[in-house]
Amino acid sequence: MVQIEAQGLRVEFPLYHLGARSLKKRLLARAAARVRTDESNRVVVSALRDLDFRIASGERVALIGRNGAGKTTLLRSLAGIYEPVGGRLLIEGSVGSLIDPAAGMDHDSTGRENVRLRALYRNLDPDAQDVLEKEVADFAGLGEFMDVPIKSYSAGMSIRLAFAIATAMQPQILLMDEWFMAGDAAFMEKAEARLANLVSGADILVIATHDMTIARRWCTRAIHLDAGQIVADGPVEPVIEAMLAQG
Repeated sequence: MVQIEAQGLRVEFPLYHLGARSLKKRLLARAAARVRTDESNRVVVSALRDLDFRIASGERVALIGRNGAGKTTLLRSLAGIYEPVGGRLLIEGSVGSLIDPAAGMDHDSTGRENVRLRALYRNLDPDAQDVLEKEVADFAGLGEFMDVPIKSYSAGMSIRLAFAIATAMQPQILLMDEWFMAGDAAFMEKAEARLANLVSGADILVIATHDMTIARRWCTRAIHLDAGQIVADGPVEPVIEAMLAQG
């Protein structure tokens, strides 16, 4: 069964370089809801606070809210990039993510070497590795730059490579952030059909977005986050309307 379930999910980040006691006191006083001291007397930011939700197979969920609400943090937690400090997170099903073009990339390796590394991570046999390498190279359209270290890539080239790798294999759970819209116009036109097939083929879609047109077009459910907490969860239109009414 493909599903995502969170119970009391908490993610925190420590704040370093707060040596001055007066600065620490001012910060704790001004942001008491999200900033606290933990058991080790470190100052930590509560990025996600006691989230409870379940996403079942067939659901298309938009994570909405202002900057800093916790949307990308939640996506990264679902992808296994951030480890929760409390609560329970259950994920059943293969996960594919379109979150950060740099995530999982070795910047000192070439584009082609990065494809090979991803294939090895997926435990593909040599023939499947060759197929993946050719498919990614053809779709990304980077030509000779496939054999250049990706640290020399432009932002657009990095996105094209990351998109091609991430969409080459169909996951059961697809996690997406808005960076995938940042490619050049010609590439995104080519990517549209591939992206639509990936979304339709996934059992679960979770996308973080500021664009309510995307939320309405792609999703059946919205989770509104604010200050690391869920303030609304339900059908897309009522949740969006309630958020926009708050200003």
